[in-house]
Formats: sequence, structure tokens, C-alpha cells
Amino acid sequence: MPGDIYLELYLSDPGSTNQVGLYRRGTRVLPEINELDHFQKEPWTAGYLQGILEAPFLNITPGTRHGIIHDERFDAFCRSLEPVEKQLLQIIEEQRKAEEERSSRRILRKVQRALREAFLRLPQEEYDWFDIQGRKRLKKEEPLFSTGSAIDAAYEGKSRESEVSESDNDEGGRKEFYEFAGPLFSVLISPKSSVVPVDRRKKYRAVCRDRSRRTVWKDLIFLWEIVDGEGLLQESEGDSAVFIAPAEPCLTTLRVTVRQGETKCMDEALVTVTDTLVDQSIGSGGARKGLPGYTYRRAPGEMWRSKFDVDKNVIVINNGHRDFVYAGKQKSRKLRYICRLFCKELIRHNFPGLQPDELLERMIELSLYTEEHLR
Repeated sequence: MPGDIYLELYLSDPGSTNQVGLYRRGTRVLPEINELDHFQKEPWTAGYLQGILEAPFLNITPGTRHGIIHDERFDAFCRSLEPVEKQLLQIIEEQRKAEEERSSRRILRKVQRALREAFLRLPQEEYDWFDIQGRKRLKKEEPLFSTGSAIDAAYEGKSRESEVSESDNDEGGRKEFYEFAGPLFSVLISPKSSVVPVDRRKKYRAVCRDRSRRTVWKDLIFLWEIVDGEGLLQESEGDSAVFIAPAEPCLTTLRVTVRQGETKCMDEALVTVTDTLVDQSIGSGGARKGLPGYTYRRAPGEMWRSKFDVDKNVIVINNGHRDFVYAGKQKSRKLRYICRLFCKELIRHNFPGLQPDELLERMIELSLYTEEHLR
């Protein structure tokens, strides 16, 4: 080895502005070492590294200070960096795995939140598939509805805040400021659209939120009313009301008005009263497992995009498919793509008796209401 090499490298978030410069005796020879053909490879092209490489024994090209002579000293310089490159590749690979895990968790939370919002608006009789509050909570307390309906998900924020309060009391801590709900900003009747057989009852709930979409339940006054159509309302003093369908089919519009001080919010829901219901046999039976998670399986030579592992309640996504590669180039596009895969698998699994054209109609419906809430 003709001399010492000084390295000062920093691991950073990937970006085109990250570069490692090559220096000789304190003078920069190249702003990016990967300008040299030998270094047109990872880790130098990965975009994770910033810093400098100082090699005082290198020979620069005559008449310029922006080139390296490829002689035996340069060859020795390249050989001496090989163990460094291996270690850097290992560090970068660990960083990539950590980033992928964080990204997967963020995407999963966003997709599941969007699906919960969609289930609040879709007919409960047709899309009541999951106990989306999770089995853990159901063991602690009785469900609001014996069917484990999607309406309960709207109050998941409230239950979480209660759990936080209990945890804080045990540890003697305090809630952070951002964990408290702010003033009333919006209200949503859940379900927004539903089908009720004649002479039957159905419970509706008003989901109140602040500007940051946290659940609000303090200092609220509720007024439930039927603004169009037939039917009766009972037990309508609080955040829920029971609708009693008339003896004849009709379309009924429910309205809730919520007041908090000087603030007033309203929402309406459409009730279809009918003497027949959608065939409940098309829904999936068995125990409800909650909204599924997802994982990756790389299969670049295969055409499938996703599969639903029912036993594990996990959607397996082919991250080697050309569509995934294309979608992965942009975060928002990747999020929408994974959301559509969720919709595809959930529709196919929960409507096994439908014809292909009917499945497509269902997928469009679920995708419409889900993608509206992707953030």
C-alpha cells in the first residue's frame, strides 16, 4: 500500500444530493467518486452516503486537477476499498430493510384507516365483514353491536384514548396535548347508506370529530329526525338512534344535528326500506379476524399481483411484478396500488358467489369509498 486512506462517511436518507467526494492532499479531485468507472456500483451509487475519501498518493492527470491516472497506485487504492465496500453494503441493506418495514407499517395503517372509513359509508348488510376493533378489545368489554359491526370502528379512537388514560394513570404520566380532542368540526352518520327490511329495527350512530379527525364526545347535544320518507325514531336522545322501518317499502332520509356551544354540524343518511334483503349467504362465514395485514413475496416471473392467505389473515403482494415496480417509484402511487389490491382480495373473498361482472362492480364501489380517505 503506497499510503494511508482517510474516510469520513455519513449514512443519510437516500437522495440524489448525497455524494462522496474524492480528495488528494486536501484538494478535491472529483465531487463524486462514482464518476470513475470502477466506482459505478453500490454502495457509491446507492444515494445513502455523504462524505469524503482522501488518498494523498494518487496521481492526477497532467494539466488538470480533475482526473486520476489509472496506474498501480490507483489499483492499490481500489483493492484497499473492497472490504470497506462490503461493510457499507451491509449497513445500507440493513437501512433499506428498516425503511421498508417503516414504510409497510405506514401504508398498512393508511389502507386500514381508509377501509374503516369506507365501511362507515357503505351498506352494513353487505360490507359487515370484520370485527375491525380487534379481538383484544372484545374480550375486555361487550361490543356495541352483537354482530361486531363496522360502526364500532368509528369509536376506536375513543377506546384508544381511554386505554391511554388507563395506562397513564398506572404509570403516573400525563396525556400529551395533541391526544385531546379539539372542538367539534364534523359529524358522520354510520352507516351512511343501509338496507332495512320492513317492520325491522336498525341502530345508527353519529360519529363526531374535530378538525384533526379525533373523536369528540364531550359537551354535545344531539337532535335526530326523519326529514324524508316514513318510519319512526326511538332512543334518540344521545349519539345513537334506533330506526323502526315502516310496513311498506320506501326511501327514508335520517338527519342528525349536533351542537357544541355555538358550533353546529349536520349529516344525513339514506335508508332503503325493502321487503327483501341482499342474499346474506354470499358473505363469508366463520370467526371475524379483523382487517388483514400484508406482506411481500418477490416473484418477478409470475403474473399474480396478490393473494389472500385466509388462515394467516394476510394479503401476500408480489413485489416483483412489473406493476408493483412501476407503482413503487412514487409513494402516493404505491399507496393507491396496495389499496386496490386490498379491495380486490377483500371483494373476491367476501363475495364468493358473485359473477365476474358483479365482482368488478363491487370492487369499483369499495375502491371509490376507500381511496377518498387515503392520506
